[in-house]
Amino acid sequence: MNRIGIDLGGTKIEGIVLTSEHQEVARKRIATEQEKGYEAILEKICDLYRELADSIKNEPHTLGIGTPGATARRTGLLKNSNTICLNGRPLRADLERLLGRRFSMQNDANCFALAEAMEGAGKGKAMVFGVIMGTGCGGGIVFNGRIHEGLQSIAGEWGHTAIDPRGPACYCGSRGCVETFISGGGVEKFYAYQFQEKKPLPDIIADYRQKEKRAIQIMRIFFANFGRAMANLINVLDPDIVVLGGGVSNIDELYVEGVSHVRRMVFSDDLETPIVKHQLGDSAGVIGAALVGI
Repeated sequence: MNRIGIDLGGTKIEGIVLTSEHQEVARKRIATEQEKGYEAILEKICDLYRELADSIKNEPHTLGIGTPGATARRTGLLKNSNTICLNGRPLRADLERLLGRRFSMQNDANCFALAEAMEGAGKGKAMVFGVIMGTGCGGGIVFNGRIHEGLQSIAGEWGHTAIDPRGPACYCGSRGCVETFISGGGVEKFYAYQFQEKKPLPDIIADYRQKEKRAIQIMRIFFANFGRAMANLINVLDPDIVVLGGGVSNIDELYVEGVSHVRRMVFSDDLETPIVKHQLGDSAGVIGAALVGI
């Protein structure tokens, strides 16, 4: 049976069709345009799904959707999404009504973690922690090939553990969350705060590699915060491997400078946990969504 997966992101919505052997049949990306609001996002998801289903002539298929945030079990409403217009909305119920079918919905970081555990860098490992470091910062836990959601569907949400209670305010209501320090947006905001100048992360990285003084200052703090946040995670979970994804994961120095800080801060005589880059690219999330489909 074919599998359809849809990954709802803050800037793009991606869909994929896989065969039962996980071979790609079709794929498409569209802009999320979250500024147009909740109803517009619903319409975009539905249109994309129907186009993907048409590509396989509506043959029998499963459907899984990855979203930022999680569905509260008590209320059925979406929570903890950095796509703010989704919070407090019955996303799953609305989509099931509009699509006329059931499907599986999972946190996008969980989808990323599952894809890398089953098909990517974490293949063959019992416990995989998948991290998305992009506009925000999320994580997911896969144990023996299954997503561990936790009692409140927040397992793996390391991006909203605080590493400095006096740090920047986070949209979640806390201060000094990991996300405010080591996400792409967090680094850019910190640079603007420090130097009263806006600069995109790729330019900051380029300046760092050219040994520009301000960029060096920012990136040294970034690597130290990554080390602190990752060491805290490893101390609690002690996974077999950590797989990094998202745009920030493409900073090569992270696997040297960042990991050196993890090694110094982890509660062990040495760091044995591999911290590696993703293998499935920025489409791991949509592959994971397809894998969890029903």
